[in-house]
This record gives sequence, C-alpha cells and structure tokens, in this order.
Amino acid sequence: MWLIRIAWCVLLAVASPVACLPAAQDWGPAQFLIGPWIGEGSGQPGAGAGAFSFTPDLQGKVLMRRSFAEYPAASGRPASRHDDLMVVYRDEASGDLRAIYFDNEGHVIRYTGKASAGGVVFVSEGSPGELRYRLTYTATGKDTLKLQFEVAAPGKDFVGYLEASARRGQ
Repeated sequence: MWLIRIAWCVLLAVASPVACLPAAQDWGPAQFLIGPWIGEGSGQPGAGAGAFSFTPDLQGKVLMRRSFAEYPAASGRPASRHDDLMVVYRDEASGDLRAIYFDNEGHVIRYTGKASAGGVVFVSEGSPGELRYRLTYTATGKDTLKLQFEVAAPGKDFVGYLEASARRGQ
C-alpha cells in the first residue's frame, strides 16, 4: 500500500505538491491556510518579505506553520531575518484550536484559535499582567490572504504591529 502512495505522490509532485501531504482532520476556520504562502508586509520591524507554510504533520493531528521574514537594512539598522515555528492542534477535551509559537528571538506564545469573519484569529493566553498577542488570518480571495499581528500592553487594547498580504505559493 505504501508503494502505491509513494508512486502516486511522485506522479503528482510536479502538478500538486499539496496532494502528497498527509490526510488531515478538518481544521475548521484554519483549513484554508494549508499549503505554502508567499508574502510581503510592513510594520514595526519595517518593510519586508517572507514566506510561510501550514503543513499537516503527525498523521494529520497537528498543523506545522514554518515562517520567515527578511528585512532590509534601513535607518541605521542592519538587515535581519526572523524565523518562527507554530504548532496548531485541537484541544483534546474541548476540540478548540490551540497553538504554541516559538521564534529565533526566544519568544514562546500559547494561543487559542477561533473563527473570525473570513478566517481565523489566534489570541494569546496568559495572565492579565502580561503582554497579549493577536494573530489574524483573513482570506481575501481563493489564493490570497491578509495577516495581522497585534500587541496589547496590560490593560490596553490591541495595537497593530505587523500587517502583511500573502498569495498561495508553489
């Protein structure tokens, strides 16, 4: 059976790499995110470009988001690169979307995910005295999306930090 799957994936790899991904459970509002994305954006770090992908892993039990953004040198700052990894999963008891995020700057953020108008929003968990984070993905077309990352100081409302658009990649 596995030989048939390998042969099928080899035949389809050029035409549709997504066809070779492991079967995934229904990811609800995050389903549209599965696959590779190429983006451009602006925000506090400055204008940049990057890419990310959401890939089913562990036999479809988690979605792995791998992401990078590259920022050119500007205003006396050297060029830089940001890399991160986010693991999306379903809470065993409630079935709710959850995620845990790690980046090359040492940040670790735990999120709860919910459906939002046209997409999914991940809001950080934590105590009232901590910074809060909100990461929103909104479909803007069949193969396009908008990404917003917002930060809220303790007791304050969310403020935009980074905004980007992305198109489905190959």
